[in-house]
Amino acid sequence: METNKDTLITMPVGRLLLKFSLPAIGGMIVNSLYNLVDRIFVGRIGGLAMTGIGLSLPFMMLLSAVSSLVGIGASALISIKLGENKKDEAQRLLGNAITLLTGLMLLMTLLGLIFKAPMLKAFGASDSTMPYALDYMTVILYGAIFQGIGVGLVNVVRATGHPVKSMMIMIVGTLVNIILDPILIFTLDMGISGAAWATIMAQLVTTIMVIGHFLSEKSQIKIEKQKLKLHLVTIKSILSIGFAAFAMQLASVVVSIISNNALKTYGGDVAIGAMTIINSVMVLFLMSAMGITQGAAPIIGFNYGAKRFDRVKKVLKLELTAVALICTMTFIFVQAFPVMLSSIFTSELDLIEKASNGMRLFLLMLPLISAQIVGASYFQAIGEAKKATFLGLLRQVLLLIPLLLILPHFFGLNGVWGAATLSDLISSLIAIVSLKLAFKHLDTLDKEYRPLETKSLVEIVE
Repeated sequence: METNKDTLITMPVGRLLLKFSLPAIGGMIVNSLYNLVDRIFVGRIGGLAMTGIGLSLPFMMLLSAVSSLVGIGASALISIKLGENKKDEAQRLLGNAITLLTGLMLLMTLLGLIFKAPMLKAFGASDSTMPYALDYMTVILYGAIFQGIGVGLVNVVRATGHPVKSMMIMIVGTLVNIILDPILIFTLDMGISGAAWATIMAQLVTTIMVIGHFLSEKSQIKIEKQKLKLHLVTIKSILSIGFAAFAMQLASVVVSIISNNALKTYGGDVAIGAMTIINSVMVLFLMSAMGITQGAAPIIGFNYGAKRFDRVKKVLKLELTAVALICTMTFIFVQAFPVMLSSIFTSELDLIEKASNGMRLFLLMLPLISAQIVGASYFQAIGEAKKATFLGLLRQVLLLIPLLLILPHFFGLNGVWGAATLSDLISSLIAIVSLKLAFKHLDTLDKEYRPLETKSLVEIVE
């Protein structure tokens, strides 16, 4: 049975978080396999092919940023509006999100196809790696619209009380990708472009399933033709809330470009391939943490809108504990088995050595970043876009970019890896302080809005 608004208010928060987070975790892990499977197969083509994907990554991250701008912004607002029992406004948000995603992704495709070569050069491509990067990125651009709608709106499926279905949609898409990868790359001898075709065909399947869900009777909100017309106030609301996720991913694009060029300067083309492996490992393991935050977001948003601040506090505490546990366990595994993890993607010894050494240093602060992950997600879920944006940009812009420009001059390739470590340390400590203040604020709101009959006699007298 799908979760409804009564369940969001009455079910014990531990069970509710599991109900939403487990499918989200499954969905996020499955979603990460889109890129992971590509990289495992592409790694068998060669190290330069792996670097080609790494060079395409900044633009792929930009596509993901635009998708998150609309998809996450709309899903957070829809959760709040449903909590406030404003279904018509929730449906307008859905319709506007679809139109926005379609328009923005078509624009991204056009610009990408026109400027792909100079962009890849700016991303750090050399004469040896440019052909691989061009082949991969060109095909990905053809399917950008499917990434926008499919991946973007699966967040809304989850936010409207269908966590299991959102997971199943992503599982089906990933299975398509896994099946097509070896067929297109090796059997049909399409090489790195075959990996890209497998990815966009999988995203097409995801898009069809998402749209089908919102046209079905099972969906709490529906796609209505009149709601597809852009509404200025609605657009501003979506972009305002989604800007935090967009800014963080956009900052990641800038970081990736600066990082790629630093890696090329101090470690050569193979160092970019090593970073591609490190990012793949990090994403795979941290998808569980991200799944918990995605599962918690609609619960927090709904209960915040319904002024059940006691439940918001409980969910936030459980979320923080679970994410901290996952990050700590990931840290232990990465520090113990970096060579084994790198060997999954390649058999080239130089690439394995650079990836395993970089992995240990790059992910040294994993136990602390749980506060960073949860903090940004929490403020986004309750509609405080400025705080969410600040926590996201703190690591990626205010700290990491300057460190990437400074440290490599003194420490070479280790300076590239160490920049992330120092940035994580400082930003995580600030996130911890922000969360402590958030708990105090929730305590104040809980006392203010708690129903009179639940208060103690002492509180009533006071």
